[in-house]
Amino acid sequence: MKPRGNVVGAPVTVGDLAGATETILDAAKAGKGGYVCVANVHMVTTARKDSRLRAAMEGAFWVTSDGMPLVWALRRQGYGEAGRVAGPDLTARLLAKAAAAAVPVYFFGGGAATAAALRQMLEARFPTLRIAGIEAPPALPLEPAVDAETVARINATGAGLVFVGLGCPKQEYWMAAYAPHLTGVLVGVGAAFDFLAGTVRRAPRWMQAAGLEWLFRLCAEPGRLWKRYLVTNSLFIWYTLFSKTGPGSGRFNA
Repeated sequence: MKPRGNVVGAPVTVGDLAGATETILDAAKAGKGGYVCVANVHMVTTARKDSRLRAAMEGAFWVTSDGMPLVWALRRQGYGEAGRVAGPDLTARLLAKAAAAAVPVYFFGGGAATAAALRQMLEARFPTLRIAGIEAPPALPLEPAVDAETVARINATGAGLVFVGLGCPKQEYWMAAYAPHLTGVLVGVGAAFDFLAGTVRRAPRWMQAAGLEWLFRLCAEPGRLWKRYLVTNSLFIWYTLFSKTGPGSGRFNA
């Protein structure tokens, strides 16, 4: 089992993109179910005060380090092997592997326009991919109850991977509630649907490597994101400066 670091009180798995991809795909092929959280600064900061979100992260079999600040925090704790595992990169890698291994995939989340663009992109980029379904659900409550029809509909497709794009923390609540009832592995990928579909541009690679992807997104969508980044980024810096975390000091370490 991969070790977990403790980033401002939240569990984050120590690993890289290749390792995460193989572990998740193996679980999907084995029909083990479970779910994966793609954690960034916003998620770990929110989880510090949101006990339900923190519990959802603790219940995931992998919590990726989506964002260089999380990677830097893990490395400061002594986990030199920690690498970035961003949601869009993980999704693209899993889709390529799933296409090669004939693992059916399902997409749950996003809007109707994104769903249509996503299907078009998938068919062009991954022609052998078995698309079990692409569902743009109606607006869900923050903490939805498990719906038996939704469970039956997704399970009936035989999907081994279910990508969930409902945004944080709704998708984490959803995965924690639905994982015991679904046979596929759930992967909460946030805005990855929009990035893959081309409806939202992603930051250049140099900004991603420098930990500035948040700035690119803020400039692209200031009205929607300014409060999130102003509050959570500031809190993350504060918690990082005054939190004592490291190997042996956090309850998430293996």
